[in-house]
Order: sequence, then structure tokens, then C-alpha cells
Amino acid sequence: MSLDVLDRIDREILHRLQGDATLSNAALGEALSLTVTACWRRRKRLEDLGYITGYQASLSRKKLGWGVFAFVQVRLGDQSGDKPERFEQSIQAHPQILSCHEITGEADYVLTVVAEDLESYGRLMDRVVRKQPGVVSIQSSLSLREVKAVCNLPVEFG
Repeated sequence: MSLDVLDRIDREILHRLQGDATLSNAALGEALSLTVTACWRRRKRLEDLGYITGYQASLSRKKLGWGVFAFVQVRLGDQSGDKPERFEQSIQAHPQILSCHEITGEADYVLTVVAEDLESYGRLMDRVVRKQPGVVSIQSSLSLREVKAVCNLPVEFG
């Protein structure tokens, strides 16, 4: 489904919920001059159509003790059989691996990973990533400083 089925109010709802997912239908409706019922219906429709896939709080990784943030490129030498699928399933089981993308280029996957410190990061690489079938190379890039990190998608207004 493309964005052209969304009107200005739908886009505004998406924009406001990205800024504060805790907004009640009453508060959202008031801000958009909608009744609570109309706001609930629109919100529910956006959820049912898959534009809204969930709600979550943004947490501080540093406050939670995750001092290392890394980008990890993984190359599989042998992609025969179910090796890629097994790799992907194993990666999903580890909460310190925040994302995994199959990519183009030299590597097959890029992961984003958090760890308490360099030692725990090394253990994760040795005990989890290197042990996956087919892995032939791992290249890590550690984040020195976070310049920008947002999860909000741009929502165009008509």
C-alpha cells in the first residue's frame, strides 16, 4: 500500500505518534480537531493496514550499561543449503544483536550490536557470530561517537 491512500490527517497522526507513542486518542484527537472515536478509528485503520507496526519507548543504551555499539559485517563463504537461514535464526535469538540486514557488496550481512565493554563484545563475536556455519569473515567497526540516531521515518505532508 502506498502513501497516496493516506490523507493529511493520517500523516499527521503518524508524525505525532512517532514523536510520542503514549499520546491518548483523546489528546491526539484534540490536537487534530477530531473526536476521540474518529481518532481511534483512524489509528486502528493505520494499525490494521500495517503503517503502525507497534509502540515502544526509546531507551538510553549508555544508561543501561551498553558502552559499545558496533557495526559488524559478516561474510558467509558457503551459502548452500540452509546455512543462511540458520545464521539468520541464530542471530535473532541474541538480544545484543539489535539488527541484521542482508546486504549487497563484499559482506553478506551487516549487524548492529551492543555490548557492555570490548571484552564482552569479543566474547559475543567468538561465542556467537564466529560459530555460525559458513562464516568466513567478520569485520567490525566500533562507534566512537553517535552523531545521529533516530527511528522516526519521514512522513510527508500534503
